[in-house]
Order: sequence, then C-alpha cells, then structure tokens
Amino acid sequence: MLRSESLFGKRETNSSNSPFSANNGVSQSTVGGSVTSVQKPTQYPSSVPTTAPAAGEETGSKLTVGPNIKVKGEIEDCDTLVVEGKVQATINCRVVQIAERGAFKGSAEIDLAEIRGEFDGDLTVRQKLVIYSSGKVTGKIRYGKLVIEEGGQLSGDLQVGGGHEQKELLHKTA
Repeated sequence: MLRSESLFGKRETNSSNSPFSANNGVSQSTVGGSVTSVQKPTQYPSSVPTTAPAAGEETGSKLTVGPNIKVKGEIEDCDTLVVEGKVQATINCRVVQIAERGAFKGSAEIDLAEIRGEFDGDLTVRQKLVIYSSGKVTGKIRYGKLVIEEGGQLSGDLQVGGGHEQKELLHKTA
C-alpha cells in the first residue's frame, strides 16, 4: 500500500477512491501502526457503460463538443458529431447534431443533420436535413430530404440532391 506523511506527522493510506489504489475498494487509515477504521468507498456514477452492447447495436464513434468549447480543424472517422459549443472545421461523418447554443462553420458531408443551433458554410446532406424551430442554416446547401420546423431558417444556395445524384450525373457525362 502507498503511504504518505501528512502535515501533522500522522501516517495515512491514500484514499481508495483513487483509480490507482491497490486496496480493492477498502479505505483504511492507520494511526501509530493500528487500523482505526475500515469503510467502503463512496460509489461515483460512471459515464462508461458497465455492460457490453447487445448484439445488433451500433457502437460507432461519437464526438461531443461541449458548451463553451471551441474546436478548429478537420474531423475524421466520426460517426456522430454533437455540437454544443463552437466548431470551425471540415468534416465527413454520418450524423451531425447541432444543439440550440451550438454553432458550426465550415464544410460538412454527412448522411443526417439535425440543426437546432447555427450552421454556416457548405453542407451536403446525403439523406435528410432537419432544421428545428431554433435552427438557422446558411451557405451552400445540398440535401436529399428536407424537414423545416416552423421558425427554422434556411438561406443560401440550395440544391435538392444530397450528393449521390450529383456523383451519378458526373459519371454519366464523363
């Protein structure tokens, strides 16, 4: 067991709440070489699931940009991007969800977009673009299907066809 000297000269073991403790979840404090108490540590909720996903469930990669976080760059190999902060990037992923206070600026090629915040830039949605009442989308927008809730805003260069149709047309004319 790891031991440390405190400011007052007592010897105590480190807390078992540390993920690095080797005492298997039991907290002990020693004074003068004798054990004075033994108690189980407080259980803290874990954000990591304790069970393996069931067969048939998708276990894709998910990136969440939290509130007050700003991200710039290129995002790759992401199945789902959740934007609660600010993102300025180029992405190619399956799903983008922009929260009410979230903002995305840049270029995105995705299958499904759910916009509750702001999107500004080049957006290609291969399947379905959903703009909620608080959502605002501006720029060059290409989409397969479009759903706009009352109050949602869409402006810019709009084209029906989320990319598959355009690629097929290019191959036919070449």
